[in-house]
Amino acid sequence: MRVVQLLTQATGGPVDHAVDVAVALAGRGHESHLVGPQSAGTARARAAGVTWHPLEMTTKRDLAGGARVARRLAALRPDIVHLQDRRAGWLGRLVGRGLGGAGLVYTLHGVADGLSDLVPGNALAAPRRRRDRVYYLHGERAVTRWSRARVVVPSAAVAGFAVDQVRLDPTRVDVVANGVDPLRFTPPPATTTSRPRPPTVLWLGVLAEVKRVDVLLDAAQRVPHLRVLVAGDGPLLPQVRRRVADAGLVDRVSLLGRVADPAPVLARADLFALTSAAENCPLALLQAMACGLPAVATAVGGVPEVLRDGVEGLLCEVGDVAGLAAGLSALAEDPAARARMGAAARSRVLDGYTLDHCLDGLLESYARARTCAR
Repeated sequence: MRVVQLLTQATGGPVDHAVDVAVALAGRGHESHLVGPQSAGTARARAAGVTWHPLEMTTKRDLAGGARVARRLAALRPDIVHLQDRRAGWLGRLVGRGLGGAGLVYTLHGVADGLSDLVPGNALAAPRRRRDRVYYLHGERAVTRWSRARVVVPSAAVAGFAVDQVRLDPTRVDVVANGVDPLRFTPPPATTTSRPRPPTVLWLGVLAEVKRVDVLLDAAQRVPHLRVLVAGDGPLLPQVRRRVADAGLVDRVSLLGRVADPAPVLARADLFALTSAAENCPLALLQAMACGLPAVATAVGGVPEVLRDGVEGLLCEVGDVAGLAAGLSALAEDPAARARMGAAARSRVLDGYTLDHCLDGLLESYARARTCAR
């Protein structure tokens, strides 16, 4: 098949996922294209045989950019167009019926922060906005029905939102969990050192309200023997810097900024923390688990579908500083538990959350989408 991944953003989980999928498709012999702004994954994709078309649609109102993207999609004459972020989802579904019978697939990577608590387990991550229901409930329902697109959702929790809240036809919604490459994300080789270092926890994500990095910093104050790595960038970076300085955490908390490749940073950690108020099926968690790291994570969205409490790590409630601190402290002080849960985490990924598992599911969705488009 000729498959086109469509992106309108250059950073974030959907971008990483789209690059992984494009590379995996090329590896299985499909003609794999990616249309979107260049990113940290462009070189990797091109090296794997993916044709990257560097086009941008910078905002919803960028009609000229949208028109350029639409013309490129039409010229490619794809069998499948896979829409990988919200703006791409709107653009692709609006123009998709003019693409000569191409099958359309849209991955619902997340829910608007103002509607996040409509997903079981999620907390409300931002104030309600009237336009959220217009865009993300009524609008999503209308554009999906009109375009005849299939909707892929990486977790059962958010699939429930798509069916119960957006009111999509359940026969057009496919649950396909995200996956990671277990060869790229793998436990580091065992090393011996004469100078033991303090246990290290890694937090990886966008520094935005929904990710609740403030809870991690509050918990770190209660676990004085723990070193903290924060990898990510975003609107809250200045606030996080001030918080680290004001709390006297400069000696124990390292702000690494956005990392192009998380694998080397994961290799520096002993455990992983996820503090979000809302999630779907977070790639960062899967990457950490594939690297053999146990996690302390909030039990939101699809997280409990992936990480089982007491098996691959520990779960806590959103905003529960004491619970997060207790989990971090317990794992920091127990190397045997870290090793046991880390091995279980790696096995969990190998059993159902590899990139191959994800691609198998996507190919089934692609086949259904092509049938619907005929």
